[in-house]
Amino acid sequence: MAKPIVRILPAACLAACLTTGVAWAAESPFIGAWKLNPSKTRLPDEMKVRRAGDKYAFDFGGAVETVSADGTFQPGYGTTLLSVKAEAPDTWIVQREDGGRLQLKATWKLSKDGRTLTDYFRQMDAEGPGLSMDYVYRRVGAGSGIVGDWQSIKETMNSPYSMQVTAFKGDGLTFTTPSQHVTRNLEFDGKDHPKAGPGGAQGATTAARWVGARNLVITDKAAGKVSVVQEVGLSADRKTLTMTVRIPGRAKPNVMVFDRT
Repeated sequence: MAKPIVRILPAACLAACLTTGVAWAAESPFIGAWKLNPSKTRLPDEMKVRRAGDKYAFDFGGAVETVSADGTFQPGYGTTLLSVKAEAPDTWIVQREDGGRLQLKATWKLSKDGRTLTDYFRQMDAEGPGLSMDYVYRRVGAGSGIVGDWQSIKETMNSPYSMQVTAFKGDGLTFTTPSQHVTRNLEFDGKDHPKAGPGGAQGATTAARWVGARNLVITDKAAGKVSVVQEVGLSADRKTLTMTVRIPGRAKPNVMVFDRT
């Protein structure tokens, strides 16, 4: 559900990257159109489901959200509302909305032996086709029914995923994901800037910095604590862009590999 995402070089190199200004942005090798290469991409996911009295506590990698599994929309992460409906012991429907618009719908199916859980994840988008993915999770440790700790063992992306990178404010960059209608404007000053976008928690920030001519780091924070670190690197031939997404508390990062188009 969280689904939803570099190397440090000498200080002298970092300083040079930060002082090249408009000329650097205009010549940035990151600028261009990119398409995800599913065969080289791995998007491991983890989630935890706990009983909390007559409710359930869900941890999808952000803040813990506690709701009743009665199908009603209840306060969730940030400004979103979360709905969980236990249609059957082995089938749950999970939905999230923000501002009155449905963001996603996921159908969870538990295997007969209770060892694996399949998540048919669909992101809703009023402006066009959204993201479609199928996850297969394996139970880790004890648990009964859907309650327990789950780690994905297979992730299948059913929809195309592309990204556009353009110049922004001199030495900044804009990362746009058309399929999700998400745009991130990055200023490489190392400072925390308010994080824009639907579902963002109040006080959420983003900071970006160069760590070499072909590497950058993006750090997201929620309530002052690091929530996601993205390391973005470009291959020497400038044809491959790799985005490594690290979430605190998770053993394995997401690794997204893009080919230039």
